[in-house]
Amino acid sequence: MTSEITYAEVRFNNESKSSGLNSSAETAWNCCPKNWKSFSSNCYFISTESASWQESEKNCARMEAHLLVINTQEEQKFIFQNLEKKYAYFVGLSDPEGQRRWQWVDQTPYNESSTFWHQDEPSDMNERCVMLNFRYYHGSWGWNDVSCDDLQRSVCEMMKIHL
Repeated sequence: MTSEITYAEVRFNNESKSSGLNSSAETAWNCCPKNWKSFSSNCYFISTESASWQESEKNCARMEAHLLVINTQEEQKFIFQNLEKKYAYFVGLSDPEGQRRWQWVDQTPYNESSTFWHQDEPSDMNERCVMLNFRYYHGSWGWNDVSCDDLQRSVCEMMKIHL
């Protein structure tokens, strides 16, 4: 996983909002680092290396990001479209004390009504971290609780840089 991002590696996406005036002040520039994917106001890095949940979060932090926090179904759909079905990916949701008090890494409140667990998940009080995986027999992506020591790929997230 790339741990350093230089300005030479930054890809700019011009998302201008024109009101008919020809002024450079009316152009908003957003950027994501090279090899990151852009959606809404965020950038996403999909790892190709496997690590524990804690190491995955450290890898994201080294890139000034954090493990993925899923806020909407549209965001999750975008992420799923960019993942490989044969792998599983850690996200930034965990249950540190094993009491089923799920917490997002960025302190976003956990909202039970907007979760995307696979059927019969979460399933084990000892599985305190969450991954995204594709279940072929259901033909769908979803959330699954797993051991934090499992080695999985991960998805990092950061806000776009606005210039």
